[in-house]
Amino acid sequence: MRVIAGRAGGIRLVSPKAGVRPTMDRVKAAIFSSLGEAVIGARVLDLFAGTGALGIEALSRGAESALFVDDDRQSIAAIEKNLEKSGLRGRIRGADVFRFLKSAAPTGETFRIVFADPPYEKMKSGEGYTDKLLSDPTLPNLIEPDGIFVLEKRPDENIPEMKLWELIRKKKYGATEVLFLSLIRNPHSAIQ
Repeated sequence: MRVIAGRAGGIRLVSPKAGVRPTMDRVKAAIFSSLGEAVIGARVLDLFAGTGALGIEALSRGAESALFVDDDRQSIAAIEKNLEKSGLRGRIRGADVFRFLKSAAPTGETFRIVFADPPYEKMKSGEGYTDKLLSDPTLPNLIEPDGIFVLEKRPDENIPEMKLWELIRKKKYGATEVLFLSLIRNPHSAIQ
C-alpha cells in the first residue's frame, strides 16, 4: 500500500497488524480518477480512517486539509506514522465516528470530500455501518453544498432507501463497492 500520486507519490504506508482493511491501490486510484480536480484545495474528512490512506492521498494530490477520524489506537498510531513518512500534515481525532459526527455538526466546519470506509461486519447493535452512515442526520451538515461523499461497502450489502443522498456513481472492485453520493438538495456535484 502506497501513496499513488502527487507530492508524496510512491511513499509506502504502514498498516496496523489487525482490524483494518486498507483500500487497495487500484481502488484508490479509481476513486481519485473519478474525483479529479475536486480534490485540489478541498477540505477532506476521512471517517473510519484506518491507515489514513484516502486522506493522505488527497493531501498528496493538493487537498487543503484533512481530518482523520478513527477510534482504534493502532490506527491512530499508523496515521501519525504515515503522515510523518509522507511529509504531510493533517488533524487526527481519536473518536467513535458517530459520536464525532454528532459533536462536529454544530461547529459549522464543512468538507468538500468525505471518505468513509467502515467495517464490513455489523455493529454490536446489529445495525450495519453503511445503513447508519446513510441515515445519520448530522453527516449532511458537514458536507459543502457541492460536496461529495465517497463510501466503500461490501458489494452484496443492500443499501436502504436514501432520503438524504443521491447516488452519482457506483463501481465494484472485487470485494469492494464504491459509492459516490451527493446531498439530494444539490444534485449537481464536481464528480467527473
